[in-house]
Formats: sequence, C-alpha cells, structure tokens
Amino acid sequence: MVATPLGNLRDVTLRALDVLASADVIAAEDTRVTAVLLKHYGISTRAHSLHEHNEARRIVHIEGLLREGKSVALVSDAGTPAVSDPGARLVAAIRSAGFDVVPIPGANAAIAAISAAGLVAERFVFLGFLPPAAKARRAILASVAQLQLAIVIYEAPHRVARTMTELTQALGGERTIVIAREITKKFETIARLPLKETPAWLDADTNRQRGEFVLVVDHPTDTATTIESALPFDVERLLSALVDELPPTRAARVAADATGLERDTLYAKIRALKPRAD
Repeated sequence: MVATPLGNLRDVTLRALDVLASADVIAAEDTRVTAVLLKHYGISTRAHSLHEHNEARRIVHIEGLLREGKSVALVSDAGTPAVSDPGARLVAAIRSAGFDVVPIPGANAAIAAISAAGLVAERFVFLGFLPPAAKARRAILASVAQLQLAIVIYEAPHRVARTMTELTQALGGERTIVIAREITKKFETIARLPLKETPAWLDADTNRQRGEFVLVVDHPTDTATTIESALPFDVERLLSALVDELPPTRAARVAADATGLERDTLYAKIRALKPRAD
C-alpha cells in the first residue's frame, strides 16, 4: 500500500520509490496518472489498472501473482490508497488469503488539511466523500452535528457548493470551516471562515469551485448549548455533584471519561458553576 504525492511529485517518500522500483507489479487506480510519477523517477515497473469497477476481478489476479512469489505495489491516483479510494476490498481479500499487507505511508489529503487548519478541536471524525443521495447526506451530518469533534470531508468540485450549503444547514452558520483546495498543487488555497460566509467566498472567484477539496469544520463554539443537547441527562447537575466531592480539574476528568466529551469543555462549564461549587 504505497502512498503517492497529492500533486507535487517531490512529496513522494524515498521508501515509496524503492518499493515501486523493486515491485514486480504495480496496481494503479489510473495507469496514465501513475505513469507520470514513474517516468519522473525513471521507474520501469509495469502498472496494471485497479479501480472501483474492476477491483473484484483484479483480486483473483493479484492473489495469483502473490502465490507465484511476486510482489505487488498498490497505488491510487494521489495520496494513500484505500482511504476514500479503491483498495479496501483487495486488502481484506489478500489478508484473508494469508498474505502480508504492508503500508508505505506518505501523503494524505485529510491529514495535510488538518495540519494547516489551526483547529480548536483536539479530535476529528473523517467522513470521506458524502453519499450522493440528499437524504443519506442529511442523516450523516445530523449524526455528527452535536459531537465535540471537527468534521473532515472530501468533496469534488461539482458538488462543493451544495455540500457547503448542507453543512451550514446541519451545523449552523457560526461554525468555522477550513476550505483546503488543491493541496500541494500550483493553485493551492487554504481559507478559514464561518460556514455562513461560504456562498460569498465561492462566488467571489469562479476558480474557487475548481479542483479537489478537503472541508474541515471545527467543533461547535456554543459549548454550553452543545453539551446539554448532546447528552440525555442534565450535565449541570452531573458536574455540580462531582465538584461537591472533587477538585474542579479532577471533576472535569471524571466527567470526560463518563461522557466522552472534551475535558477542557467540561472544565469551562465547571468554572461557570464555581460560585456554587465554592
């Protein structure tokens, strides 16, 4: 499982180049895209196609190659294979057949975007590409709307405006979104703004709807409202009971363990209750 560059060809690792050069076969999402990388680094290993439409058929072929003692390197067009790209079914089948699957880490669009986002949230949930059906998209967004987590989504240019509108409707216009577009490429753009301002941002330049997107929405800013709506019981009552028995820091830690919410968020709520606690 070989991670390849997102755009800038110098983002490939030395280990990845070694593996691609030494493998007997390269299984590639699009052989034309992979050929650019191979030619750039003078690698002559032959690439065979493996994409969402032929993955099931290719599993048998690749398993046969492995049984012959050959090595196979799997790559996607960009980034880490089997992460919102073909490869997961192949990995499961090859492992079930008793062969080793070795990750060769490298570029990943989601992690690159998160690193440049400056998130308040300490944790995130990765949704990949949302389903095309509107009802299914709404259901997924509703399921994560109240979580004290950042939300990471991949999106294509023809759907990005629609997705931003749905994010605003599901999560509220005040939440911060980081729009990472064309990461590592010539026209890389990373913008941070409230969700409610995304239509104006897109309309300001038609080029902003081109390319591949990673959308990162930070966690809710209205801490008190979010906590109380996310849990089936009275959070204030829980915290009040804990601070009667424990110091605030310890009370926040216990509450975080019990609820799954962020300790810092719960500590802020405890501080708001501090006069009563004292």
